[in-house]
Amino acid sequence: MNEYLAGLTTEKINPATRTIDECTTEQMLHLLNREDAAVPAAVAEEIPNIMEAVDVLHARLRSGGRMFYIGAGSSGRIGVLDASECPPTFGVDPELVQGHIAGGDTALRTAVEGFEDNAEEGMALIERIGVTDKDAVVGISASGSAAFVIAAIRRAGEIGAATIGVVNNKGSKLGEVCDICIAPVVGPEVIMGSTRLKAGSAQKLVLNMLTTATMVKLGKTYNNLMVDLKASNKKLQDRSIRIIKAATGVDAETASDYLARASQSCKLAILMIETGLAASEAAASLARFEGNLKATIRAHKQVV
Repeated sequence: MNEYLAGLTTEKINPATRTIDECTTEQMLHLLNREDAAVPAAVAEEIPNIMEAVDVLHARLRSGGRMFYIGAGSSGRIGVLDASECPPTFGVDPELVQGHIAGGDTALRTAVEGFEDNAEEGMALIERIGVTDKDAVVGISASGSAAFVIAAIRRAGEIGAATIGVVNNKGSKLGEVCDICIAPVVGPEVIMGSTRLKAGSAQKLVLNMLTTATMVKLGKTYNNLMVDLKASNKKLQDRSIRIIKAATGVDAETASDYLARASQSCKLAILMIETGLAASEAAASLARFEGNLKATIRAHKQVV
């Protein structure tokens, strides 16, 4: 028996759910809900480490670097999910935040056993995706023992990339090889070892915090409005109009007109309304302030 794995919190038996197979449906659901309720508190305890990670990510991305999630199994799927949501939410290039899973894209739909133990493939992945010393790499592993993830993080660190671990156990092997380790400990799972449950929920919350806070710091929002989206379909066009109305106070017809004049760029339309600039002038002004809409508007109003 592997003593390391046997000692992990995520591998222990949960006494509160020992007789779950004897529960009614309602009792079973209450058990799941009570256990899930502990997840946010575990994440809250890690905010100092999450804060440190966000500041590193912001610095790297602002300086032209990229962010990579590396994981296996459920952890890998959660990383790919978070990365895939960044372009539509924040209007960033798909290359800026990437998610990679042991076993490749096939593993997103089908469990590919054994790949998480392949350290050589973890190192090869870092080379293949072209990680540099400008980038940041986030390794995700509930147990903190996936050789694929550990090797990838170690290799990324050797290259000079910033390395961050997201695990669900203290004193993990992954934590030993990364610059910053985020370890929300959620306790034994409802079903022993099924880390897609509480551990997976904690990972999802942490990754949401990492990308959302980083993107806000990069100026990808205006107040709490999602202004960097492109109105590429009817739903997003409707959302863009509502965002422009909320940000500027104009009516729907005016918002729609400016959105068209801004080539469906919600952020550019708001800037044009707030400053009176033409589209080309507004775009140039935004570029001078690294895409930060609020800073651009404030600077223009100070000049005027």
